[in-house]
Amino acid sequence: MQFALVDGKRVEAFIKGRGICPLCNSVMIAKCGQRHINHWAHHRDRNCDPWWENETKWHREWKNKFPEECREVSHTADDGEIHRADVKTHTGIVIEFQHSNMSDEERISREEFYKNLVWVIDGRGFRKNFDFYHKLPDPKSAIAQDIVWKEAKRHKNGANTGLFYRKSKVIDHNSNRIIEDYELHALCKIENEIDLSYNGYHQYDWTHPRQTWLEAKCPVYIDFGDDYLVKLEMYDSSGLKCIRFVMKRKFIHDVTVETDACAIATRFYPIK
Repeated sequence: MQFALVDGKRVEAFIKGRGICPLCNSVMIAKCGQRHINHWAHHRDRNCDPWWENETKWHREWKNKFPEECREVSHTADDGEIHRADVKTHTGIVIEFQHSNMSDEERISREEFYKNLVWVIDGRGFRKNFDFYHKLPDPKSAIAQDIVWKEAKRHKNGANTGLFYRKSKVIDHNSNRIIEDYELHALCKIENEIDLSYNGYHQYDWTHPRQTWLEAKCPVYIDFGDDYLVKLEMYDSSGLKCIRFVMKRKFIHDVTVETDACAIATRFYPIK
C-alpha cells in the first residue's frame, strides 16, 4: 500500500515507519529500500483486501498521475463489503490497474462491486502476441454503415491490410441475401474516405489472449508502455473486434471529467 495512517493522517512509507491500515485498523510496517518501491505492508503478511496485488513500479507511476486523495480510496457496497480502489476520481469513476493474471471470478466480482469501473492492464508482458492492423473509419460514420470488413488475423496478409465489401453492392434486394459471387475490395480504394472519419480504430489480433479481458463488462484499456492506451472494443453488430488508440493524457483528463466510465474518450474537450 502507498498510504497508512500515522497520527490520523495518510502518510507514505518512511524508513522504520509504523502506521495503521485505514481499512482494517491493523498495524502497518514501512518497507523501504533500493530493491523495491517504498510501501506499507500489513504486519505478519496479513492483507485485509483479498483483491489487492503486490504493487509494482508500473502501478505506482499510474497512481501518482492522480491527486493523492483519489488514490487507495475505500469503497463500501450497500451490503457493507469494503475494498480499496486503486484510484477513485472526484467524479466517481474507479480505475483498477492490473499487472498480473486474473480469474474470471475475481474480474466479475470487482465489476459487480464497483460498477462504474475502468480497467487499465499492463500489457508489456504480452506485447509480442498483439498485432495492430489497418485503420477503420469511425463506426458511427456513414461510410462504416455500408462496409463489412474481413476479419484480420496473424498471417492473413490480405485481410490484415484491409479487405471489405459494400452491403449496398452485394445484397440481393429480392431475397435480402448476400450474392454468392461478390467482389472484395482493398482498403486503398477508400483510404481518403476513411481518413476523413478516422479517430483511432484499428483491426487487431491477439494470439494466446487473456480471455477474461475479452469478456469484461467494464471498459478495458491496455498499456503497452507508449504514449497511448489501447482500448478493446467491438466495432459493429457483426461482432468484429477492434481496438481504439486513446492518448494517455486524454484518458487521464476524461476520467476526471466524465461521471460514467463508458463515456471516456467519447467527446472532445480542449486539454490544457
